[in-house]
Amino acid sequence: MKKTSRRSGPVRLAIIGTGGMARQHAIKFKEVKGCTLVAAVDVSRERAETFAQTHGIPEIYGSVDELLAAGTVDAVAIVTPDAFHAEVAIQCLKAGKHVLCEKPLAVNYPDAQRMVKAAAKAGVINMVNFSYRDMPSLQAVAKLVHSGKLGEIRHVEASYLQSWLASKVWGDWRTDPKWLWRLSSQHGSKGVLGDVGVHILDFATFPAGPLKSVYCKLKTFDKAPGNRIGEYLLDANDSAVMTVEFANGALGTIHTTRWMGGHANRLYLKIAGTLGSVVIDGDWGTNVYRTSLGSNLDKAKWREHKAPRTPNNYARFIRGIRTGKQEEPTFARGAEVQRVLDACYVSDGKNAPVKLPAAKAKAH
Repeated sequence: MKKTSRRSGPVRLAIIGTGGMARQHAIKFKEVKGCTLVAAVDVSRERAETFAQTHGIPEIYGSVDELLAAGTVDAVAIVTPDAFHAEVAIQCLKAGKHVLCEKPLAVNYPDAQRMVKAAAKAGVINMVNFSYRDMPSLQAVAKLVHSGKLGEIRHVEASYLQSWLASKVWGDWRTDPKWLWRLSSQHGSKGVLGDVGVHILDFATFPAGPLKSVYCKLKTFDKAPGNRIGEYLLDANDSAVMTVEFANGALGTIHTTRWMGGHANRLYLKIAGTLGSVVIDGDWGTNVYRTSLGSNLDKAKWREHKAPRTPNNYARFIRGIRTGKQEEPTFARGAEVQRVLDACYVSDGKNAPVKLPAAKAKAH
């Protein structure tokens, strides 16, 4: 692996893929000191032009080949559909570009591993955009758990709940392609497990540690006559429930659904150890968490805390490029989570638990 060098001047960044999520990348990167958005790349030049005009980006390219040939960028943010993550990332890595890739890192573990190896060979900063790492509460809870103050971890409960199939909280999914494609495997969807299950897996295992085994059940519910609306066959999973065992011996449940009315977008995590417990509820805000420790543990009482502000993934990515120090979450971490996702689909197909190989190295 090559050693990553520091960069003293502004980091010149291109956004590859200018669909819906790219807007968030543009807004967040423009807030980061030492970062300059210089290029927008999309197979639809018209879409790239509109995006570039909206966000004040000077250069427009219709392909990654064009971008790399121009030689005007130091780093890229990959916001393409999932199926193109591996191909685009490896191409950029071979060209020596630092890469931030949207989640999931790839569509399967072998592709994710190819990305990890390419990043190591290139010796550049590589990160996957697990966006809930931006929550100060999660960073504080991970630090608390890793310090050993909860003792030995015994039990974990985690969930990611959305309600857009049961309600119109984000509009009517029946008439909007940006939601319909998420319900159709033919349009590239891996269902709720691949869409937001990837987030809750990272959210739970970042503090609590890697998994030893997973037993997953996926279900797709009837949603329309013949489970089809126009060109969209509604066959991707709507709900996922996992029973898991952690490498540290703890047991846990991790589940996600789009049918939980009353919760627009709620992440929840509770970790219990021999010396106390900690809980995060996204409905409380991004910086609030509660502990039951010390004398409160014996009284079954909770104390509320507010976590200090922490840099988001976009800021950490640019900081890593400028300092030459690899930041988290890395491609290796993205591959670790992808391996669990792959195991979930296998488990559901076999209706049986699936063991996971022991993690070879730290992958936060």
